[in-house]
Amino acid sequence: MTSISTDRIRNVVFAAHSGSGKTSLADAMLYATGATNRKGRVDDQTSASDYEPEEQSRGSSIQLAVVPCDWKDCKINVLDTPGYPDFRGDMLSAMRVADAALIVVSAAAGLEVGTLQAWQTAAESGLPTAFVVNKLDRSETDFDSTVSEIQTAFGNNCIAVQSVDGSADQFSAVEDAIASGTLAEEATESLVETDDDLMMKYLEGEELTADDLTAGIRTGTLNRDLFPIFAVSAEMSTGITELLDAIVAFLPSPSDRAPDGVSSDASANFIFKTSADPFVGKVSFMRVYGAELTPNSQLVVARTGDNERIAQVYKPIGKELESVDRVVVGDIAAVTKLNVAATSDTLCGAGNLAELPPVPKADPVFALAVNPVAQSDVDKMAGALARITEEDPTLRIERNSETSQTVLHGLGDIHVEVAIQRIARKFDVNLETTLPKIAYRETIGSKAEIDYRHKKQSGGSGQFGHVMMRIAPTAPEEEISFSSSVVGGNVPKEYIPSVEKGVKNAAVKGVLAGFPVVGVHCELYDGKAHSVDSSGIAFEIAGSMGFRQGLRDARPQLLEPIMIMDVTVPDDNAGDVMGDLNRKRARISGMEPLGNGYTSIKAEAPVSMMQRYAADLRSLTQARGAFNSKIDHYEPVPQQDMDKVIAQYTGGD
Repeated sequence: MTSISTDRIRNVVFAAHSGSGKTSLADAMLYATGATNRKGRVDDQTSASDYEPEEQSRGSSIQLAVVPCDWKDCKINVLDTPGYPDFRGDMLSAMRVADAALIVVSAAAGLEVGTLQAWQTAAESGLPTAFVVNKLDRSETDFDSTVSEIQTAFGNNCIAVQSVDGSADQFSAVEDAIASGTLAEEATESLVETDDDLMMKYLEGEELTADDLTAGIRTGTLNRDLFPIFAVSAEMSTGITELLDAIVAFLPSPSDRAPDGVSSDASANFIFKTSADPFVGKVSFMRVYGAELTPNSQLVVARTGDNERIAQVYKPIGKELESVDRVVVGDIAAVTKLNVAATSDTLCGAGNLAELPPVPKADPVFALAVNPVAQSDVDKMAGALARITEEDPTLRIERNSETSQTVLHGLGDIHVEVAIQRIARKFDVNLETTLPKIAYRETIGSKAEIDYRHKKQSGGSGQFGHVMMRIAPTAPEEEISFSSSVVGGNVPKEYIPSVEKGVKNAAVKGVLAGFPVVGVHCELYDGKAHSVDSSGIAFEIAGSMGFRQGLRDARPQLLEPIMIMDVTVPDDNAGDVMGDLNRKRARISGMEPLGNGYTSIKAEAPVSMMQRYAADLRSLTQARGAFNSKIDHYEPVPQQDMDKVIAQYTGGD
């Protein structure tokens, strides 16, 4: 197709639980439309979407891929996204720029946690949504049963707009239920409830024509009042052309979903993904809003005001980039070697700096500390980490000053491990990994009185500072606080700030294992000074040494970080998951059946016990569980564990 208008484009994100067959479906669509002359297969490592070596070795998607195909004077941009929860950041990126979501459901597996997450994300994005029931050729599968399961979970306004011939190994064909007159009565009733004109015709007994029904389904879908359900077998290529027809007929074009604040004659190109190609360099994928994008353009990064020159414009086709002379509004483009612009940036014309909303963030749940394997990798490590996090913003780099570690955070253990593999392949930097050190804190469990005298005579003027202080525990989330109630000038005013400085310097490293001290108030209430030997440094030393003495006398305690968690698991795994959480010293604060075969478990747990939880949960639920977490507060380490932690961090036995 040499030219295309905006109203003939369909930007559709494929989202699903891992293993539902969405990548195979994309390959089947490419083959059916003639975009490829050989049907790609994930198992053969020939898929157009899964082209990265890490994807081919795993047999599943790890990144977003754009695979366009032409069908009946329309261009369908399929944004194929990973189903594995570790890589859901790319699903968020795709939904940010798509005009509709197509949720693929395996008829063999039914609804899974990834199905629920895709539905929720599409709803939060306000995307018109449809379902594709795949793998209908598998044994013990049935289209009507899966439709009922979808309706139970998501409502009766999810309607099957296709009918099928046969089930399981007898599955042979898919028909348009409107054209064939087989649209179910319940589906028709759900349809007319979304349109007043259709409702009147229906109630007055007038015949609803195929055009009436098609228009009604399209309008209901665009308004998220209806959610069509389609049927396919990607493996057999059955139902593929019918699905393509349905995408064109029922799903919106960019003309139907123009963003606010973007004029039709001004450039506004939103970068939703960045790729670090070892040969091409930096590749930026963007959705074109406003005016069309052409080569040799001068644009401005709305966030920074920096200029960017667009030398060449490309159409992305999986791993390939095809040079084009223009990209119309609503279409997907790629450009290379931008200097400043990054994912979530908007590139605009100089006279219209419209900054579009960013890609939503996904919170990390797993982390590994990274170190260069060889001396030759030391200087390259920082650059490689910066480039991989630019490519995947759901990865986050932390340089922890407390533990002196560089920590790579991601959405799961596989996410982080794959990132390490990609760094080695793309940037020739080899990194070794360990679990990060825990950022413990130290505090006290009781009050203490301090009477500390610093006196030193070594020829000439000496050093003298005498402090009398009280320390008392406060809340663990509070920093060290200091006050003075000295009267009568026993400690001259000019030395009181020195005492405070000494106390706060001493609090940087506690007396148990050298962790920062929190939750302590120190009061200087008396002391003595010498007319010749006292000085600021003498009182600073007295404050520091006295405070450390007081910590030892006030039942020092270790505090550990506690995370709050929301774990979503299949109902039949809930008992095992709760038992595992209990063994990890978690406190379960609530359980809520979600009514769709899944249960939400809310808990608090120590970070030290949950560092490998992503893998543990995957094992317990056969990869059907998911969780999110964040560090919330600190609590005392149980006495029976405190000695182990101290030995671990001080090198003791």
